[in-house]
Amino acid sequence: MRIGIDARKLHDYGIGTYIRNLVRQLVRLDRQTEFVLLCRPDDVPGLGALAPNFRAVAESASNYSLAEQFKVPRALRREGVTLFHAPHYVLPRLVPCPSVVTIHDCIHLMFPQYLQGRFALRYARSSISFSARRATRVLTVSESSKRDILRFVDTEPEKIVVIYNAFDERFGEEPNEDDIARVRERYQLQDAFVLYVGNVKPHKNLGRLIEAFHLVRQRGLDHLKLVLIGDDISKYAALRRAVHTYQLHKYVRFLGYVPEATLAVMYRLAGVFVFPSLYEGFGLPPLEAMASGTPVVASNVSSLPEVTGDAAVLVDPMSPEAIADGMYRVLTLEGLRHTLRARGLARAKQFSWEASVRRIHEIYLEVGASLPATSRVQPEPLGPPTAPPGANGNRPAP
Repeated sequence: MRIGIDARKLHDYGIGTYIRNLVRQLVRLDRQTEFVLLCRPDDVPGLGALAPNFRAVAESASNYSLAEQFKVPRALRREGVTLFHAPHYVLPRLVPCPSVVTIHDCIHLMFPQYLQGRFALRYARSSISFSARRATRVLTVSESSKRDILRFVDTEPEKIVVIYNAFDERFGEEPNEDDIARVRERYQLQDAFVLYVGNVKPHKNLGRLIEAFHLVRQRGLDHLKLVLIGDDISKYAALRRAVHTYQLHKYVRFLGYVPEATLAVMYRLAGVFVFPSLYEGFGLPPLEAMASGTPVVASNVSSLPEVTGDAAVLVDPMSPEAIADGMYRVLTLEGLRHTLRARGLARAKQFSWEASVRRIHEIYLEVGASLPATSRVQPEPLGPPTAPPGANGNRPAP
């Protein structure tokens, strides 16, 4: 069996995290099966050097494009791939072999305003529907996402397998004092602060978070800051207007993306992590916060109760007052903070990329076992990885 994995989104925030950890754990787990990683030309040197049974193949077709519908299947045929894993919802229709597809969520169907035009919406709808029906197995990241898939797609429930995401190992490691001091100084984090991590799209509900933060300050915590890490705030001027409406420009900071090592420190410095999202396929930041020992306030909708269990204060995300009350309780009740910290650390231990990828690997083997005997015969041995012209190898491998 020769397994192909679409790694073109290796450096994306959400799906990229999934792909990087999938590949990293497969390298540790399986040194026998041949893997072909379809990736951007710049990623060929790093991915091709992972292990002798991993080969990186340059593929320049853009994601969500007409070109990928033809070029990805062509590459799979050329490389003799007998099982293909698409780690996001686009499974090209001409894929010549059995397939596994990961559908993380149905956000493009639930929030079509994020897509650029009617063609993009039709493409998303048809891709999710086709992938869920055509794939031999459909992987998803929560029971909540499984319900959403079945809501939008007529496919067999038994072919959908829930395999949870997990957190990067660094979030479970205590940073040293020098790193803590450096982050405090670099980002001027001397005061107590509330932390949010993620993008700033409307379903993340940050307008209500800003209002809730204002309410908490009105209740006497006027020294408090709000730090938001993630997307470029210039995309959503409404959030800037909300900050100015409540005269919070001195107390709310939009930092954009920060390195993971810095983020790991920020989780531990925060007084509370707040995640008031209206919809999540999984919701990785609350899990990262729990693994860091930071108390969490999160929405009581979508997959978030499933991920956080009893280790977070769950609130109605439609109510700024409820969000504010959850934040205020955590910030002012020492016993609650201690309980949430202990429960969060225990809850985070139930999630592991090693265990999740081991289950994904089992799915590969199950699907491979069902292939005709002729399909299971390995093609010619993989040659040494070669970098295409112009590949510079600057991007890090998983």
